[in-house]
Amino acid sequence: MSAILQNPTIISLTVGGAVIAIAWLLLDLLASNKQRAERRLEEFKDPSLRRMREERSSTAVAMARAFEKATPALAKPLQPKSEQEFGRLRTRLIHAGFRDDNAPTVFLGLKFLALILGLILSSGGVLLVGVGTQSMLRAGIFACGMFFLPDLLLMLIGKKRKEAIFLALPDALDLMVVCVEAGLGLDQAMRKVADEMAKTYRVVAEEFGICNMQLQMGVTRSEALQNLGNRSGVEDLKSLASILIQADKFGSSIAQALRVQSESMRVRRSQIAEEKAAKTAVKLIFPLVLFIFPGIFVVLVGPAGISMYREMFTAMGGG
Repeated sequence: MSAILQNPTIISLTVGGAVIAIAWLLLDLLASNKQRAERRLEEFKDPSLRRMREERSSTAVAMARAFEKATPALAKPLQPKSEQEFGRLRTRLIHAGFRDDNAPTVFLGLKFLALILGLILSSGGVLLVGVGTQSMLRAGIFACGMFFLPDLLLMLIGKKRKEAIFLALPDALDLMVVCVEAGLGLDQAMRKVADEMAKTYRVVAEEFGICNMQLQMGVTRSEALQNLGNRSGVEDLKSLASILIQADKFGSSIAQALRVQSESMRVRRSQIAEEKAAKTAVKLIFPLVLFIFPGIFVVLVGPAGISMYREMFTAMGGG
């Protein structure tokens, strides 16, 4: 078995197959990101594409429903021990945009499934390579990595969502200022922002839409705004909610408060951009030292080194 694993042909075929599979998945992902209008035109040209898409969607829905039914049993060993742990998990999921009641159960079931998959793959690797201390250690590390992979993905999704909200808030506040100064109330302004920004800034429009829906259901304005700040996990949105609550309580100008908040956020965004630009010179040191300087060193010192070697070799040979 070890001789087979050390065969260069088998290794080359395995690596080539993995590269082809990854490239195929990337191309399939890029092809699936076409515009909706393009997909509709292709479906009109070839009706079979629509049937294939409907079959794929129905299969995906069926698999999702089956997994959702199986998640309570899978998530049972990983259920939080206290309400505080469950609250923290639910807060992380809400910050990432997963607000469904079954989201914690599905997430824990996904973690348990990833652990089982990691154990199966690592056990297969141990059987192929051979049982040993290093192989068992690597298998344990791989299984642990698979177990914490959903947490890493959740963190990345939440970070991306918070960044999208942070970048979209100044434009949303400017639109709210225009709406308020035109004579609309705060509720109508938020509804208008949610409608107008649904295509450009979907996350902010979704948050404002949920806040507006809570206001229509009878929730007080202060509570709805507090939920808006806590639901997103973005500090700027929390401060915006506090400013709007204070302006509504004391009767001050909402348009002026929104304008000041928008200006401060734009200043902060420009400061963050300047900070990243200042860090660029430091970050360029590592690729310069690792990749560019060795090439420059070889080009500059290489001919001189070859000449010195030839001279020394000639002198030693002549002697």
